[in-house]
Amino acid sequence: MTQQILVLHGPNLNLLGTREPEVYGRQTLGDINANLQQIAAQAGAVCSVFQSNHEGELVDRIQKAGGDKVDFIIINAAAYTHTSVALRDALAAVAIPFVEVHLSNVYKRESFRHHSYLSDTARAVVAGLGAFGYEAALRYALSS
Repeated sequence: MTQQILVLHGPNLNLLGTREPEVYGRQTLGDINANLQQIAAQAGAVCSVFQSNHEGELVDRIQKAGGDKVDFIIINAAAYTHTSVALRDALAAVAIPFVEVHLSNVYKRESFRHHSYLSDTARAVVAGLGAFGYEAALRYALSS
């Protein structure tokens, strides 16, 4: 059976490449997604991607993942990482293993970014590796 991986991108990640490139890098979200989909395809897996600036849409997509038979989720919840009990509850409800990704090293930034509502239930947390963090998470998911 083909492994199904869902990559979720939270608010403002649609601005990658132009938004604070010194913090988030110059790769666009399209570049990151294309790379992930290519790696997954080479491994015989399917990688679906979804981005939203709206918390409820992310919650809806997580809930849908349970019915879609998604095997693994990679999530960069962006600012919602630090505020969203709803995303945490949705991930717990579907019980799909996931990796939390951050482009920047959140521990070298403002103190409010040091707390995550997701990390204690994640299989792993990748932070500070830029766009490569997504690839590392995907390779981990493919090997799980």
